[in-house]
Amino acid sequence: MEEKRYLIAVDMQNDFIDGSLGTPEAQAIVTAAAERIRACKAMGYSLIATLDTHGENYLDTSEGKKLPVRHCIRGTAGWALNPVIREALGDCMLVEKNTFGSVRLPEIIQEELKPDQQLTIELIGLCTDICVVSNALLLKAHFPEADVRVRPDCCAGVTPEKHQAALATLQSCQIGLA
Repeated sequence: MEEKRYLIAVDMQNDFIDGSLGTPEAQAIVTAAAERIRACKAMGYSLIATLDTHGENYLDTSEGKKLPVRHCIRGTAGWALNPVIREALGDCMLVEKNTFGSVRLPEIIQEELKPDQQLTIELIGLCTDICVVSNALLLKAHFPEADVRVRPDCCAGVTPEKHQAALATLQSCQIGLA
């Protein structure tokens, strides 16, 4: 059976790495994430990167009221992909999303998927406990027979404890750890 494989780099943007919501843990995964992207590219994976994307009115949104930290405002330096990650990704599909999970990701994959293809989806990125887990769960719900997995060494949570909690949640929902 033919296989279609995707690597999804979730929100590897400057604001989540060393910007307004950056953490030492996020900074620490950049090299491993870039290496994984290059390896997957060499193995023929289709690459997709998501971009957390907000407007100038972010603080007036529901999310902005709960997380009152301006971040990933479209067009700002913080919204851009980390340069090391951007270089590794090369020319890939970019998917903007204005919330934690992208409902467009399953649609994009479904459009490219042939009826008899086996599907593998690997996710890396930030933050494990928010956007990575949200996208992984959306993809697993849409493609229940797919091999959906998250690579822990290429992800970081808001805190190390939240990262570990998210990994446990993912495993409970039959999402593998690569």
